[in-house]
Amino acid sequence: MELFKRTNIDFMYIRWPAIWLSSLINLIGIASFIFLGFNFGLDFTGGTVVEVGYAQPANLVQVRSALAEGGFKEAGVQHFGSTREVLIRLPPVAEGTGSTLGDRVIAALSTDPEVGKVQLRRVEFVGSQVGGELVEQGGLAILYTLIGILIYVAIRFEWRFAVGAVIATVHDVIVVLAVFSIFHIEFDLTALAAVLAIIGYSLNDTVVIYDRIRENFRKVRKGTVIDVVDLSINETLSRTIITHGVTMLAVLALFFLGGQVIHGFALAFLVGIVTGTYSSIYVASSSVVLLGISRADLLPPPKEGPGVDARP
Repeated sequence: MELFKRTNIDFMYIRWPAIWLSSLINLIGIASFIFLGFNFGLDFTGGTVVEVGYAQPANLVQVRSALAEGGFKEAGVQHFGSTREVLIRLPPVAEGTGSTLGDRVIAALSTDPEVGKVQLRRVEFVGSQVGGELVEQGGLAILYTLIGILIYVAIRFEWRFAVGAVIATVHDVIVVLAVFSIFHIEFDLTALAAVLAIIGYSLNDTVVIYDRIRENFRKVRKGTVIDVVDLSINETLSRTIITHGVTMLAVLALFFLGGQVIHGFALAFLVGIVTGTYSSIYVASSSVVLLGISRADLLPPPKEGPGVDARP
């Protein structure tokens, strides 16, 4: 703790390279949204999830081949929890839902004698209309959250802080979504939940730094705006490292041990922790500096009243 309290890192010295780097990353992310799109899970696209179990480790190549011969050429196949559990994702089909599709999948897989006995574990169906509504509602949730952040920070601090907080939050969301888009990782409801959680997590770190900046502007009479911002970041650095480090350990445990169901959530949160820490320093704080914040903007308004002039 004492080591972190004595740090005197000149964070704002490289604010311009950091700003250009952030802009480049965001442009790459937006381009990936346009040209690559997203690998939406069945929560958004609709379709059927079929989980099957094998008596011995399953060969995914043989499973895909058997499904293709059975009429499921666009099926997505992956291990689920162990090599004996297989998760099959089927796009929306006109004929058959629920147990009917499950029976057809089992029939297709049972034609290959080398795979052994196949057991149907569960079947889940999501309509395409519901999936479309989830995409819309998820986008609106992110939009409403950003508007709420803008209002909250503007009321608590000052409009320049509000703009900086929103810019940093948008930066974090774009980076996380870009990872899913560029690497074609499945984006489902758990990943969306992680994005919304990241917004609050990143904002909390930003508000801590903002609060220290406001306090130091009122307490430190000498020094430039850059000096005050650097001082504030250094004073909160120990809190940032400890908090994010502990959170990172917990999310890493979820990522490696939580299984396939929570993998998207853990991955999104891991990326969000890293980019949220970075954006609180080099996006949110740098934005406040570029917007021209000054000590006068944060000083409390002078008191008025008949007793003020009578003071010595």
